[in-house]
Amino acid sequence: MFALVDGNNFYVSCERVFDPKLEGRPVVVLSNNDGCVVARSQEVKALGVKMGVPWFQLRELARQHGIVAKSSNYSLYGDMSARMMAVLGRYSPEQEVYSIDECFLGMDGFERCALAGYGRRIRAQVRQWLGLPVCVGFGATKTLAKLANFVAKKRPEFGGVCDLAALSPVARDELLAGIDVGEVWGVGHRGTPRLKALGIDNVKALRDADPTWLRREFSVVLERTVAELNGTPCIDLEEAAPAKQQIMSSRAFGAYVYDLAGLEEAVATYVGRAAEKLRRQGSLAGAVQVYIRTNPFKEGHPQYQRGLTVPLPEPADDTRLLVRAALLGLRRLFKPGYAYQKAGVMLMDLTGARHTQAALFDTDRGNPALMRVMDRVNACWGRGTLRLAAEGIDPHWRMRRGMMSPCYTTRWAELPRVS
Repeated sequence: MFALVDGNNFYVSCERVFDPKLEGRPVVVLSNNDGCVVARSQEVKALGVKMGVPWFQLRELARQHGIVAKSSNYSLYGDMSARMMAVLGRYSPEQEVYSIDECFLGMDGFERCALAGYGRRIRAQVRQWLGLPVCVGFGATKTLAKLANFVAKKRPEFGGVCDLAALSPVARDELLAGIDVGEVWGVGHRGTPRLKALGIDNVKALRDADPTWLRREFSVVLERTVAELNGTPCIDLEEAAPAKQQIMSSRAFGAYVYDLAGLEEAVATYVGRAAEKLRRQGSLAGAVQVYIRTNPFKEGHPQYQRGLTVPLPEPADDTRLLVRAALLGLRRLFKPGYAYQKAGVMLMDLTGARHTQAALFDTDRGNPALMRVMDRVNACWGRGTLRLAAEGIDPHWRMRRGMMSPCYTTRWAELPRVS
């Protein structure tokens, strides 16, 4: 038995925790550089606003309906997510953090409990301790738990908690027959049109379809999805997230960059962020890929986009060595006369630190003690407290976030004040 706990409109809910005046008002959270809508409150969804809509296209609608826009505040959302996952971890010895706003809980041994009541306890505690609304779905498999969570969120009569196993077979069949097949975890946007063309347009029809035929016509993944819909677990709980095979860091600039010096600052900054993640998972990188590009949507402007991979002499996690390799590649790529809009880096050929062996005469493998100090200081006092001079002091290309809330939970100077 599994539970899936999912935060409702998570980014918006995090904003509302520290600004109660936003409750009941239409709110959107925007992407990097305040570009597009990446999160919507229920009130905004009711206005028909879709995900990914550029903010400039919504300004008139925002004036008419009082839509409040917030710049993305990933420090706040990440910290609130960690707090939520810590609370949820109290409710089961098995927990898989699936994304920033949802996690699976292993519920084996809890079957004798009234799971719906247990789910209501979870909702109440997260709301009381953190101010965040969540929904809870219970199912015999992870796919069914996902589906139950969808029902809990979309059907008000369930009160935010749905235990599919507690429903009668007739009631369960009626419920599944009313849910679009595209809502099933693992079906995806590509598979939905094909299934509907074959007459499988709801969850019940997919559950009752012949799995052997589906495997032949689609894939073994869909066959396993059908098995999960029928209560046979095929997807295990992953309590430890697997190490990433590649680590990428990229951003669009807040202002166009025309010179090499500005690009070097940006690339060094992105390498620094990627290197932190690399050390956190205990890996070393064997190569660094760097790329730069102009704005492909700026018609009539000269276009340029190139990337280059720079192998390292030895796998490393020292920010200084990684920046050195990235800047070497950048200088080969750079061409003057272009308005650069984005840059990015990717750390590749990752290996575990314990599986590497230094060359006999290798004297340039970095300084692990220095990197540990840098990571600890930045974890305590905020990212960028200690950084390489190559990252610049006050870069003009920095991402635009003109409507960002304070980092209430991660910066001493921005703690909320009660008067």
